[in-house]
Amino acid sequence: MLAAALVWFPGGAVAQTTSLSAREAYDAARTGTLLLLDIRTPEEWRDTGIPQGAIALDVETPAFEVRLAGQRLDHPRKRIALIDRSGGLSASIRTKLAGRGFRDILAVRGGMLGPGGWLEQKLPVVAYP
Repeated sequence: MLAAALVWFPGGAVAQTTSLSAREAYDAARTGTLLLLDIRTPEEWRDTGIPQGAIALDVETPAFEVRLAGQRLDHPRKRIALIDRSGGLSASIRTKLAGRGFRDILAVRGGMLGPGGWLEQKLPVVAYP
């Protein structure tokens, strides 16, 4: 499935912008132009909740890239933004994925808990069961 996503999704140039603010991510997800993926662990989701409109996708699961490829296939015209605890892991994962052919993936600066992050901006969250 991963290979199919890499072949099927047009591989144009990597977006010049590699990150966006929490507010920009929220606004774009709300208008339907961005798919927001919370790549933290279930424990972290329980601690803070999940950003409103985000899909929880645990980066530590072996099937992470396959599930990400599935999201890309389901939403081929949307940019994808990754949000983590503080922004560092999302940026690192974004770079790794770009090297594997994933395009138009952004990192949310500040993540959930970092400076300028989702919670500091008082953006809405939903409880994780």
